[in-house]
Amino acid sequence: MVYETLEGLLAKALEADLIEAADTDYVRNQVLNLLGLESFPEERIEPANDTIPNLLENLIAYAVEREVILDIFDDKEILSASIMNCFVARPSAINAAFNEKYAQSPIAATDFFYGLSKNSNYIQMNRIRKNISYKADTPYGQMDITINLSKPEKDPEQIRREREMKQTLSYPKCLLCKENEGYTGRIGYPARANHRVVTIPLTGENWYLQYSPYVYYNEHSILLSEEHRDMKIDRNSFERLLAFTDLFPHYFIGSNADLPIVGGSILSHDHYQAGRYEFAMTRAEDAFGFSLDAYPDIAASVVKWPMSVIRLKAKEVHSLVNAADDILQVWRNYSDSSADVLAFTGDTPHNTVTPIARKRDGLFEIDLVLRNNRTTEEHPSGIFHPHADVHHIKKENIGLIEVMGLAVLPPRLKEELAEIQEFLLGNAHKVAPFHLQWAEQLKAQYGKISLPEDAEALLQKELGKKFVRVLEDAGVLKEQEAFKRFIDALNR
Repeated sequence: MVYETLEGLLAKALEADLIEAADTDYVRNQVLNLLGLESFPEERIEPANDTIPNLLENLIAYAVEREVILDIFDDKEILSASIMNCFVARPSAINAAFNEKYAQSPIAATDFFYGLSKNSNYIQMNRIRKNISYKADTPYGQMDITINLSKPEKDPEQIRREREMKQTLSYPKCLLCKENEGYTGRIGYPARANHRVVTIPLTGENWYLQYSPYVYYNEHSILLSEEHRDMKIDRNSFERLLAFTDLFPHYFIGSNADLPIVGGSILSHDHYQAGRYEFAMTRAEDAFGFSLDAYPDIAASVVKWPMSVIRLKAKEVHSLVNAADDILQVWRNYSDSSADVLAFTGDTPHNTVTPIARKRDGLFEIDLVLRNNRTTEEHPSGIFHPHADVHHIKKENIGLIEVMGLAVLPPRLKEELAEIQEFLLGNAHKVAPFHLQWAEQLKAQYGKISLPEDAEALLQKELGKKFVRVLEDAGVLKEQEAFKRFIDALNR
């Protein structure tokens, strides 16, 4: 059976243009070695017909059964990536192919690289399909709701091994460093043997484009700096973001904020996130327009969105960069006690932005989402962070993806929502204590529900409302008058 599976994987790799016919003997022998096999049958083997991820999983199952590897997470991940690395060209060849495709069109280049990243199983499509995803209608348009089930749970043996291992290695320095390309992996550090990046020169520096192994939206990509340095939002950031949209006008690109609480999960390596997807915030209309006195060529507006968003549009990148930098500098030092916004506590800064750039209808656009990470005794997690009453749904940082209208919710919600659904149907009398008030409120509002599909639809709608509340909590200038005071400060 293992030979049929291997031949099936070779056949699918040929179909996907991962390898050419002249590569088959070489690749077969490389994989045989990884599986602890020393020979191959002389008779013709009928290839198993399945997807690349499924065939790969079957080979890993064989390796576990034959004790080639232990049945623990890291060993399986390392072998899986190492097998697929046999099918993936070297970085120089990938970069050459990307640049050749780019000469045809930017779309051809990203189509090639995205297809490669999926076919090589670097993008974990089998796991991603486990996510629960749907759209929820809200006053701000259709939000995307995702319960993240793609990252597998670690087994007890894996956890024990990680705990016992001395963390003495510092290579690669972090998960985003370019040195991850081709890295085999180790206990507690992910396998990246089948990982490839392409070089994107931007504003005099080398940056590297890769796709996220657990994509949350179409062509979810990461642009990372060559240098391992802290995240920083400044004029250079705006230049890079807008330059990228000029190179890849079919992609948006944005950055997490550069301060704790309002920033993303990795602030130790300068990086951006991009992709070919239209988020609800992109579709959002203007709440009102305003003038920037120093930039008559720029159309400025406040976006109708639960967070505080300034949108700038212009034909020229240079003018947008200057305007965005001016807004950032004013915001960094801006305080409005009536809106609970304080720029500093002592020497500790609180104000920054989450920027998002795109090219649309012949114009360059940049959205600046105003952020503040100040905490108080009443709100120890952050004044402009999900408040305690919505922590039963979401208490993690509100990063770039959530800012734009895609909720990435914790996996625990799958079972917890199923329990609430049974409660609404009258089949259960208890739910988790932290959901109890919400569940009882829904029962009082809607009464007993008879059909499971009705209960599921109701919970999806109400989850959308909760996500809007999460974003509203993170909005810093909640009243139009507060926004106008800030605009006045911009025009002084």
